Amino acid sequence: MYKPLFNQRQALRFRHFTRKGYALFACLGRVVTIGVLSVATLQTAAAASDELRSTTTAADDNSSQTVDKEATLDDVEVTGSRAPLALRQAARMVTVLSREDIQAAPVHSINDLLKMAAGVDVRQRGPIGAQTDVSIRGGTQEQIAILLNGVNICDPQTGHNAFDLPCDLMDIVRVEVLEGPAGRVYGTSSLVGAINIVTRQTALPHSQQGTHGGVRLEAGSFGYLSGAGRVAFSPQAVQPDKATLHSSLSAGYTRSDGYSRSKAGALNSDYAGGRVFWQGTLDRPDMRVDWHAGLSAKGFGSNTFYSAKFDEQYEQTTKLFTALQGETKGWLKLQPAIYWNRSYDRFELIRGDEQHVPFNYHRTDVFGLRLNSYFDWAAGRTALGAEMRNEDIISGNLGEPLSSPKHISGTDRDYEYGLNRTNLSLHLEHNILLANFTLSAGFIAVKNTWSDMPLTLYPGVDASYRLGDHWRIYASYNSSLRMPSFTELYYSVGGHKADKHLKPEELQALEGGVSYTSRLLTAKASVFRHHATDLIDWVMDTRQRDAVWQSVNLTKVNTTGLELSVRLHATDWQLRADYCYQHQDKDVDDHLQSQYSLEYLRHKLTAQLQCRLVSQLHLTLAYRLQDRMGSYTNQDGEVENYHPYSIVDGRLAWQADSYTLYVAANNLLSHRYVDYGNVPQPGCWLTGGITCNF
Repeated sequence: MYKPLFNQRQALRFRHFTRKGYALFACLGRVVTIGVLSVATLQTAAAASDELRSTTTAADDNSSQTVDKEATLDDVEVTGSRAPLALRQAARMVTVLSREDIQAAPVHSINDLLKMAAGVDVRQRGPIGAQTDVSIRGGTQEQIAILLNGVNICDPQTGHNAFDLPCDLMDIVRVEVLEGPAGRVYGTSSLVGAINIVTRQTALPHSQQGTHGGVRLEAGSFGYLSGAGRVAFSPQAVQPDKATLHSSLSAGYTRSDGYSRSKAGALNSDYAGGRVFWQGTLDRPDMRVDWHAGLSAKGFGSNTFYSAKFDEQYEQTTKLFTALQGETKGWLKLQPAIYWNRSYDRFELIRGDEQHVPFNYHRTDVFGLRLNSYFDWAAGRTALGAEMRNEDIISGNLGEPLSSPKHISGTDRDYEYGLNRTNLSLHLEHNILLANFTLSAGFIAVKNTWSDMPLTLYPGVDASYRLGDHWRIYASYNSSLRMPSFTELYYSVGGHKADKHLKPEELQALEGGVSYTSRLLTAKASVFRHHATDLIDWVMDTRQRDAVWQSVNLTKVNTTGLELSVRLHATDWQLRADYCYQHQDKDVDDHLQSQYSLEYLRHKLTAQLQCRLVSQLHLTLAYRLQDRMGSYTNQDGEVENYHPYSIVDGRLAWQADSYTLYVAANNLLSHRYVDYGNVPQPGCWLTGGITCNF
């Protein structure tokens, strides 16, 4: 698997001396070009570093730039700790879905791509990312942190719309999945894990200044149409030792009539939405500045998403994303960041009919300031910093009564309720980086203005040991917390009763595993144990005739799991298989029906084959088997258990130098299944398209 290296200066480098915490010249914080080295020096450096990887040169798929590439992802810097470490060096296992994985997979969204990660539970209420609940290791969609280029974009109103992303698949260079508590790395949203979506922000080399880009056009079943374009600019021919500037702009639009109709024959799973994303990088010898700004707007038929009694629900969401980040390049790396995200949400229980049931309106603002820093010294790499995150909502039904209502634009109504809270956190982490051993330990201290809890510390420690060139063993202990969402605290309409006195969730986890890596085979095995207290869920007492869904703190839930992963690599093909087993024991009465935390995947098996059939013709086949625990109440009022199901997807592509033609089939065998309550999923979904680069 290949990945681009993000080096802006064109100088001959010895790979053992670049961007590693254990690198010989890491403390200088600048490019070092080596003229002559003695054999003794090279032997010493080799003893203190990883195996030298072979490199090649290849063209970037969408910008046509020539960049160095390595045969593995080992040198990608991932954020499994506060201080960035190379993937091979990281003490904690981080799953990386590369650019090549994204391009080859038969998917239309990041949500679809994440289905192939065994420890990730993706519950789509509709295809093409209409609305998706994503969770990790038996958790809920509220309990993971979603990040865009390291910036937390979680919506404190609800986790249902967390994947309303402003960027297209062609913008994304990789997706990092960190499984297990990640509080000291990503803060209070990451109770059971985090997903970091990394877009392409690297400036073009001096020899490749100009304009580059690409377009994508797709069409398929159920009136599906999708188009996107991306253009990247490097507007000035700057000198190699001066500042370099790079920016890109992308936009896309997708629509579909949907795969189902209401009882009255109206559309109820249709979708229409667009996105715009602008990002850029200013790279100077002494510092680097990155920024992004994006918009996601969509409306979709919500079928029976929230109530089986109403099959013409509708929802419209609009999200704005902005962030500005920097990093100095001296021996002390300072990483300041400022971000602001705004979300609008309108939900219609009866589509277009506000006279019978008023629409729900919400506006959420999240403003954050963050300062992280790290430096290398004789004892390793140390990181410390702080973050302030303010979350504010004004709503038609969530929060406390506002002293001064605010008008809802485009309506004759006001926002009459609201809530504001601020989360303050401090973190400290130290990494010991030896030739074959990495130890990362630290804590995050958290205080929230909404909660009565005092300043509380959540520690964590990760360790890994490399046995020769191929084997690695690792173990970790981590803890984290999550504050309740505004919906969990205040949503008390439509058969729901919320509790505004909910406690924060807390979780402690142990994990251990082993991995093997060679040119032909990559394999991993891990076991984990989660101990959660005060988990928040919506539950219904099935003994009551007129029962309602109530938000409650469950006393405790313990999760034990096993994950296995195997990759076989060859010149013209690659085969991968992943399996995750989980078992939850919970101190909860059997008569309680759960919406989320008790509905987990007991078994999940995924397999994927990528191969080149002839010349430029490539085939990808993906298989997924899921067995979910839990039950739901059907439209007749009967409690029904979830049933196991298996799905086969396929993609056939002709790849030329400047274009790719492809056809894809999702749910190739047209298997009918239910993955969330009373929301049936579509049968076979066929699409075809073309991508062109210029």
